[in-house]
Parts: sequence; C-alpha cells; structure tokens
Amino acid sequence: MIIMQTDATPEEIAQVIKEVKKYGLRADVSRGAYRTVIGLVGDETKMPFDHLATLPGVKEAFMIDTPYKLISREYNNFSETGERPFVVKVGNIEIGGDEPIYMAGPCAVESKEQLFKIAEGVKKAGAHILRGGVFKPRTSVHSFQGLGAGGEEEAREALDWLRAAGKKFEMPVVTEIRGETQVDLVAEYVDILQIGARNMYDQDLLVKAANTGKPIMYKRHFGAGIEEFLSFCEYIAAEGNKDIILCERGILPVGKGKGYTRYTLDLSAIPAIQKETFLPIMADPSHATGRRDLIFSMSCAAIAAGACGLMIETHYNPSEALVDGQQMITPDELKDTIDACQKVHKAIRLSKN
Repeated sequence: MIIMQTDATPEEIAQVIKEVKKYGLRADVSRGAYRTVIGLVGDETKMPFDHLATLPGVKEAFMIDTPYKLISREYNNFSETGERPFVVKVGNIEIGGDEPIYMAGPCAVESKEQLFKIAEGVKKAGAHILRGGVFKPRTSVHSFQGLGAGGEEEAREALDWLRAAGKKFEMPVVTEIRGETQVDLVAEYVDILQIGARNMYDQDLLVKAANTGKPIMYKRHFGAGIEEFLSFCEYIAAEGNKDIILCERGILPVGKGKGYTRYTLDLSAIPAIQKETFLPIMADPSHATGRRDLIFSMSCAAIAAGACGLMIETHYNPSEALVDGQQMITPDELKDTIDACQKVHKAIRLSKN
C-alpha cells in the first residue's frame, strides 16, 4: 500500500501508478478528500518498496500482511470511507447502513404468475429486494434446473419477469449466475449478481462478474474457512469492483448433523469477518438450516450477531415449490420474522449506546 502526501500532485500520483505498472502490477487507486491511497494488485515480491517510498509525493509505502488486502479494514482505514460504514447502494437501498436489509422471494422462478404473487407478498411483509433463481445449481442432473436451463429464449423470458416484478413492486432484483456464459445475459436484467456457494472458488467467474460493474452477492462455500472466503473475494475487488455483499449461508455440519439441519449457520463468522473487512455481510438462514421451522429463530440470531440483513426463501405455498420447498416460509411468516428481527436490531443498537 502506498500512501500519498496530502499535497501530492496529479502528476506525482500518475508517476507512482506508472512505476507500479512497470513492475507488472496493477494499481487500485482510492482518492479521498485529503489524500490518495494506492493498493498494489499482483505479485508484490516484484516491487521494490524502498524505491517507491522515495518517489515524489509519496508519504509511505508498506506491506499489508493479509492475503485479502484490498477489502481489509487496514487498507480501508486509509481511504476516503475509512471513517464511516461502507455501504453498497442498489437504487435507493443501502446495504450495510443503519438498518438491516431483507432479500426475499422464491428459490426458483417457476412462472410469471407465481413470481408476481410472491413478489407482492414479500413486499407487503417488509422485504427490500426481490430474489428469484433462473439458473439453479442442483446436486442431481435429474432435478429441476431452473427455467434458464431451457435455453436463452426461456432464460430471457424468466429474467424479464423478474425485472418486471421488481419494477412493479419497486424492489431491486437479485439472481444467481451459475457460469461465465450467463454473466452478460443476466447482467442485462438484474441489479445484483449472486455468486453461489458452489462457485465461490471460480476465479474466472468472479473476474467476469466483477467487470460488469454490478454489485455482487458473494456466498461462502460450505467447506471454506474465513481466510479462503475473503481471499477469493479479493478477485472481485482486484477488478475495481468493491460493491460486494458477503453472505454466510452455512458450513458442513459435524458428524450426523445433516440429519437435523442442512448445514450449520456459522454465526461466529459474522462478527469475525466484520473485524477483518469493511464489506457488509448478510446471512441466509434458508440454506443454512434447510428447515422452515428454524428460519425465525436463526434469522433473529443472525441479526443479533451483527448481520446487515438476511436472504430468506419465500413462497405462498412452499409445498408446491419445485425447489427446496422444505426451507421456504410464507409471506405472513416472513413478516413475523422481519418484525422480530427489527426488534432484535433495535435492542442490540440500544445496548451499544
């Protein structure tokens, strides 16, 4: 990380960036009101830091120890946003701000009628963002793969329904991209691109999604440690896109745990990650538990742990759902959950004042 002097000229900053590129690295430039901070992207062993420190306009040059430098709190503390919470803005919604944000909707988009009915219900329940899967990653090839599996024409139709429902009920929309070939298509229609747990390690997908400039909902793999999660997230930030929403969605259970919950919601990861990075982190109690009867309690627990919001799968009749009906709740249950979470959030905030 290179910290420029407060009176560094544009020419001096440009010269530092030129020097960084000369050694085969890229520069992540954060221009604040009072100073400019330059992060290095690439193999930093090639870079002579002693030389950088002597360049005109440079105040200091030093290494950040963590492998996820660009999203680290240490790096952000020197930037323009270091003194205030970092928020991801999606329309008029701020994720990571003072109030929790709730994403809700069906696991899979099944029909226009189904989607619009659910969208109306989650909006009334207090949700801010509409979720709906068009391309569904499934364990079995014989399971419903989402309407997007029918080809581009069917995918566009489903994505158009999602966009139209979002517009009608005044909610931004989010859906998952399952592979690189879907990125450009999906980015035409949605406000947030979701990278699911199974694709957390797909570097090429992360880079391509980042380059759309869209906010990224980035889910932790069920077998990934926190350092792995944040290190792979760095691939997105390294492309210059820091509009990233992290999501804890459960890790593999120990022993016979899967007979009781689908995964284990790692609540401790939420405050631990918040100490490492400035990025907002949400929780997904639906995938974590796999049980609708546990959504309420684990949602409240996640908010108490500091999550900036929740992603909850919702359906007006979960027993009819083609995908994961056992982990979906109704709009009425969603309202009860959101109301309770708001009370928990208020209580936690009051206890800190």
